[in-house]
Amino acid sequence: MSAKAKAKAIYTFQSENKEEISIQENEELVIFDENSVDGWFQGENSRGEKGLFPASYVEIIRMRSNSNVTDCSISPAGSLGNDSSYFPSTLNAPLHLQASYDDDDDDDWDDWDDRSTVVDDGDHARSPGANGHARSPLSNNPNVHYRAKPHMERQDSISSSRKGSMVGRNLNRFSSFVRSGVEAFVLGDVPMNAKIAESYTIEMGPVGPLWKESPQPFSCSIEDPTKQTKFKGIKTYISYRVTPSHTGRPVYRRYKHFDWLYSRLLHKFTVISVPHLPEKQATGRFEEDFIEKRKRRLILWMNHMTSHPVLSQYEGFEHFMMCADDKQWKLGKRRAEKDEMVGAHFMLTLQIPNEHQDLQDVEERIDTFKAFAKKMDDSVMQLTHVASELVRKHLGGFRKEFQRLGNSFQSVSQAFMLDPPQSSEALNKAISHTGRTYENIGEMFAEQPKYDLFHMLDKLSLYQGLLVNFPDIIHLQKGAFAKVKESQRMSDEGKMDQDEADGIRKRCRTVGFALQAEMSHFHQQREVDFKDMMQAYLTEQIAFYQRVVQQLERTLHMYDSL
Repeated sequence: MSAKAKAKAIYTFQSENKEEISIQENEELVIFDENSVDGWFQGENSRGEKGLFPASYVEIIRMRSNSNVTDCSISPAGSLGNDSSYFPSTLNAPLHLQASYDDDDDDDWDDWDDRSTVVDDGDHARSPGANGHARSPLSNNPNVHYRAKPHMERQDSISSSRKGSMVGRNLNRFSSFVRSGVEAFVLGDVPMNAKIAESYTIEMGPVGPLWKESPQPFSCSIEDPTKQTKFKGIKTYISYRVTPSHTGRPVYRRYKHFDWLYSRLLHKFTVISVPHLPEKQATGRFEEDFIEKRKRRLILWMNHMTSHPVLSQYEGFEHFMMCADDKQWKLGKRRAEKDEMVGAHFMLTLQIPNEHQDLQDVEERIDTFKAFAKKMDDSVMQLTHVASELVRKHLGGFRKEFQRLGNSFQSVSQAFMLDPPQSSEALNKAISHTGRTYENIGEMFAEQPKYDLFHMLDKLSLYQGLLVNFPDIIHLQKGAFAKVKESQRMSDEGKMDQDEADGIRKRCRTVGFALQAEMSHFHQQREVDFKDMMQAYLTEQIAFYQRVVQQLERTLHMYDSL
């Protein structure tokens, strides 16, 4: 067993069962064993609580020393802590990119695909950060990793004599601006396909750019989670019935299928916030409550996918929803994994409006959205914490207090019955019934979260997974702005042709339009989702307290005839 290690939490994690412990951002932790199990560390927080927490939420603190100096460095879990530049090992890669899964989520890959699929372009999907999905593995090549085709030509070709005047590259090769390929796109280094088969349109709306609505909107239901086994019971998993509204034909998917789709969406759509999937759980994977919670959150995740004008049109998404044949599934899976219009190449598929936008105005609008997203993220986190505490009170404190009150009333009734000649049987029954009423109310409080607070927490979890992506996406635009300013300075100094600087500005406009369209879609969906969430919560609260009132009124009437 590995020695204990010190670590620092880089994200806040809220425990959801007794095997897990909560950790706070920047909290110092002790890890009992650096070898994570299914993406989870076992350790101790600063409050002395011991249990499990996600490995991708912490950074291990490495101690380095030589004869003259002792150095302390922080390394992401699973990294090579003795080197300033690291490449996460396969063993500690994010859960959605590992080749092994929990027993309920995976089995031998022979059933999933009859051979390993090698994708020629490196996985340069942006780092979504929190919620159990850490930075994507990086290739040793510091440049964008795209496979060149015979019929490709470089955008805005620059003659060899002008190469020395090109805008400088970001020295931080782990920057999301570099890893996503957007730097290469802005600088004109992404090869152009002779024919681009897909196209996504951005239109100008009343308040700014918008994704063009899908011509055939649809929804998709997820139902009937069923525990199944294979290999004579050795492997166990949960299967979900997935039914798109526009076909009405169900297909059956496991969590690993959702996980595969999620990784493809991350890989392809650089400037779109793809919400995280519901997290895996280290223990209790087949407990009824966990299965129900995962189903609810998968439904919300799917609803977001189908409502997005771009994600819903993705060929890989269509394949996920409609393919029922095993052989065709494997073929479609490989085709999606060999898709070349991913990352920076995805930017080539965008058709932007002709309207002029001043880049300074765009930058100010993005700064405003950045401040909004940070504030919303903080408030969603706060509401999540308060709602989680309220759930615990419903399940524990409230129930116990009402039970204690009910027991006390019962005790009074029993005392009154000890001297029969002086006791009123009707009063005793009424007081005893009052006690039982409050015991029932305690049970009602314990049951209520499944009708309101659980659904609120599900929606808040979805938005946490959306908001956490925006800092990296905004960083892409910030990097593009910087390249525009640098290229214009070089042009003014005579070190770059103005045409070349104009090309960089034009491609920066594409990135800006895409980000603004995504911001607009987020706001539109946010208004719909939070209206629905608040209406549903208040409706259930009103119905709950009406049931409580009815119980109390029936009990009160027992005293009327005394």
